[in-house]
Amino acid sequence: MSGQHITVINTGCANISSVRFAFERLGVHVNVTDNINEISKAERLILPGVGSAPAAMKSIHSKGLADCIQKLTQPVLGVCLGMQIMVQRSQENDMGNSEFTPCLNLLPGDVKRMHAQGLRIPHMGWNEVTSTQDNPLFKGIDDGTHFYFVHSFAVDLYEHTLASCDYGQTFSAAIHKDNFFGVQFHPERSSDAGAQLLTNFLNI
Repeated sequence: MSGQHITVINTGCANISSVRFAFERLGVHVNVTDNINEISKAERLILPGVGSAPAAMKSIHSKGLADCIQKLTQPVLGVCLGMQIMVQRSQENDMGNSEFTPCLNLLPGDVKRMHAQGLRIPHMGWNEVTSTQDNPLFKGIDDGTHFYFVHSFAVDLYEHTLASCDYGQTFSAAIHKDNFFGVQFHPERSSDAGAQLLTNFLNI
């Protein structure tokens, strides 16, 4: 991996340290930036996020990053909330009603509140992930491999689902369209399996 570079988009709403360390353990140089010129020219990018969709989108718009991200043609990996804000809209909002938060619209789809049949929300901890189709992101990762999740909202299974997970309901553990990939779990906190997935992304 020596000599490879990854750019982490500083959305202003993420704990970037764990993502940085995960790539540095792979011998990859990490650039963290909110500079539009650097983002546009990057080889590969990570779109991280923690917290809520409304706060994330507000921060992205305040930094003027939305249009830049939407025009990217190189591989981009959204992680956790970063994956959720890749789709059209999120049911997570700060208005206390059923209004959706508009997201980046990099892929179709909605983020919806989880209904886990009495299981504790947020979904927090290790859970099995199963690929729904052959894809380079999960190369060498067996079905049923455990990844680490922390979330209360999710994307339903649909045509852009790469992998699924079950926690009271079945949801998209990973999604993909064109150059945009997203994972609901945290690969940077998912031990060897997470390291393999990040390595796979670097080889896309």
